[in-house]
Amino acid sequence: MPDAALLNILKSTCDRFIVDSFDTTDGFPCLVIERNNIVPLCAQLKRHSDLQFNFLSDICVVDFLPKIPRFEVLYHLYSIPYKYRLRLKCPFTEGQEIPSVTTVWRTANWHEREAYDMYGIVFSDHPDLRRIFMWDEFEGYPQRKDFPLRGYRDEYNPFGEEPDWSEDQDWSH
Repeated sequence: MPDAALLNILKSTCDRFIVDSFDTTDGFPCLVIERNNIVPLCAQLKRHSDLQFNFLSDICVVDFLPKIPRFEVLYHLYSIPYKYRLRLKCPFTEGQEIPSVTTVWRTANWHEREAYDMYGIVFSDHPDLRRIFMWDEFEGYPQRKDFPLRGYRDEYNPFGEEPDWSEDQDWSH
C-alpha cells in the first residue's frame, strides 16, 4: 500500500491523536503526536484490524539542542500481516516524562531503558527503568549534545572534563 493510502486509513481511525502527518521518501509515513497520547494511539494501532502494527522495531531519540522542544522520541512500527511501516514522532521538552508503551509491546522495555540510559528520557510507568549500558554510578547521558566528547572526569576517565552540574548553563551559543 502506498504511503498516502496508509496515511488516509490512519487519519480516519486515529485522527484525534494526530498533530501532523506526512509522507517520507524512505517508505515510513510519519505521524507527529503529543506525548500524552502515545499509549492510547499505540494500543489502537496494534489492535485495529486494518492496521495491526504488532511489531515495535525500534525506539530512538533525537536531541535538537538548543531548539525547543529539545527532544523527540521516535517509534518505528511494523505490521507483519500487512507489511506497513510507520514512524511516530513525539516531541517534548527537557524535564517532561513520556508514558511507557511497555503495556502495548513488551519489547519496549529494553528500547526505553536504552533511551533512558543514553539520553536521560524518563518513561513514566515503566516497570524497570534503570541503566542498561552504563554503570549505575555513571554521571550524565552520553548521547546528549551537551555531553562532552571526552566524557566527564572520574576514576575511569582521568582525562575527561570536570562536570558542571549548575542549572544556569547558557545553551544559546
